[in-house]
Amino acid sequence: MEYSELVKAYVAIEKTTKRLEKTYILADLLKKTPDSNLKEVILLLQGKVFPTWDERKIGISSQIALKAINMATGASLDSLKKEWAKKGDLGLVIEEIIKDKKQTTLFSKKLTVIKIFENLTKLSELEGKGTITKKIQLVTELLASSEPIESKFIIRTLTGELRIGIAEGTLRDAITWAFYPRVEHINDKNVKGKSKEVKSLEEIKKLDLKKYSLIKAEEKLARKVYNFFIDKVQSAFNLTNDFSEVVLAIKKESLSKLDMNPGVPVNPMLAIKTETISAAQKALGEKVLCEYKYDGFRLQIHKNKDEIKLFTRRLENVTKQFKEIIPLIEKHVKAKSYILDSELVGYDPKTNNYLPFQNISQRIRRKYDIEKKSQELPVEINVFDIVYKDGEVLMTKTQEERRKILEKIIKEEKHKIVLTKRFITDKEKEIEKFYKESLKKGNEGIMIKSLTSLYKPGRHVGGWLKHKPIKETLDLVIVEADWGEGKRVKWLSSFTLACRNKNHFVTLGKVGTGVGEKDQELTFESLTKELEPLIKEQHGKHVILKPKVVLEIAYEEIQKSPTYSSGYALRFPRVVRLRPDRSASSIDKLERVKKFYKEQKK
Repeated sequence: MEYSELVKAYVAIEKTTKRLEKTYILADLLKKTPDSNLKEVILLLQGKVFPTWDERKIGISSQIALKAINMATGASLDSLKKEWAKKGDLGLVIEEIIKDKKQTTLFSKKLTVIKIFENLTKLSELEGKGTITKKIQLVTELLASSEPIESKFIIRTLTGELRIGIAEGTLRDAITWAFYPRVEHINDKNVKGKSKEVKSLEEIKKLDLKKYSLIKAEEKLARKVYNFFIDKVQSAFNLTNDFSEVVLAIKKESLSKLDMNPGVPVNPMLAIKTETISAAQKALGEKVLCEYKYDGFRLQIHKNKDEIKLFTRRLENVTKQFKEIIPLIEKHVKAKSYILDSELVGYDPKTNNYLPFQNISQRIRRKYDIEKKSQELPVEINVFDIVYKDGEVLMTKTQEERRKILEKIIKEEKHKIVLTKRFITDKEKEIEKFYKESLKKGNEGIMIKSLTSLYKPGRHVGGWLKHKPIKETLDLVIVEADWGEGKRVKWLSSFTLACRNKNHFVTLGKVGTGVGEKDQELTFESLTKELEPLIKEQHGKHVILKPKVVLEIAYEEIQKSPTYSSGYALRFPRVVRLRPDRSASSIDKLERVKKFYKEQKK
């Protein structure tokens, strides 16, 4: 498949903000994609070469991309940097340059999806002396054979900024549209294709779907049929965390044979916030399971044969950073293979008291002095769920059943590995007492769970709720900053914060309070080290950043404000902590900011 076919889809998707249009474009592309290219196309549509959980990285910084553009086009680095500062997008920079300078190279060939994929994959394999030069050569080879619009998306893919806004749900729906029959209301007069009218959902399950391009049903049933197909794709994705595997299985009619594999992380089940305990009982049932909500970070523990891997909530592999806990996992968990869900909590080795999250967060991204830090900041594993054991997927078992399995296979040892403290009751006063007890011990609050809930990745009504003290903090991403003055001249400061509004980031204030010059967990120096590689543009002292670094923010009040693109501003914001376990895609939405604004008025 020629790369230009994929690029046409990129361009069409980039031109629309409507989700249904994007879904149609994607579905049309997937239908035309040969089976031999499906895996590559689906990853490239997400701006990736490797799944999120894969340790391999392309390893191309903006500076390396600039040098590759310089080699491919002959444009000077100074002129490239000036254009980059103006446009804020290296993809647009190279597109314009190649438009002006494009000449047909004698031996250039049309780029294919496989060629793009091969070169990008090789970038992750390069090591040792001369690595940067070899990376530049691999990128230059692609750019030299590319059309202007192709070069734009090659550079965007390399720098991790595809900018076309394909959410996971959109891709899931597109796969459903592409490989299952269309579902239409029976009175729709515009339907085309070989059709079948159905009277029940059970009838659908018995059909040979390859015979039909259209399923017709009454309105209510049509909705159920459509959701049935969507759920099939989503359930398969929940097991594999890889849409390319799902598509290939659909094509081979082997979707039911897909299985969960320890070593490949699962998207975690998440909790919805609840304002009151009575509201939680109303949503989940009177009798509920309550657990301490620890101030740690989510850790998924995988064992497959003799190998143990550790993943964060964002599916990042942190096995090396926490390798000291692997022997105790082997010793205390009695099963051949499993996937456990847990919370990793730091504690002070001198006092044995639990420590706040910010103490342990510095270990997540650490690459050096890992052993030293593991002694200074030891951790305790608090296991609260299990989704796989010895070849059996446990997601369809109830919360209570999964807990019983955990109790059988885990041998607890304080400050090593324990099961979360839990409490089952139908009395609101007892839950309130348990909640206060948890806060007194320095925890964030409590989790409230339905005893019958299944394990479903994502947030789902009727599953898990979390109850924490009000006022709630906000998880926001840094999108801009300014270089400081005086003592702070070498550091970034005055950080502009943003929340999510659909597929965009909208600003709602600046923060500097809560970050220290020294002798604090989070300093201007340490935050600058995190942010400097993310600079996209610089205008004097002001910089525009890739939205990757997430902060938890406390504030006194939310006000309406025309100054920021959200329409709101935080009054007296303060940094609570860095959240390396959160991605920009999981930060708080504008709807939540609006909700807090309305509540404070009451």
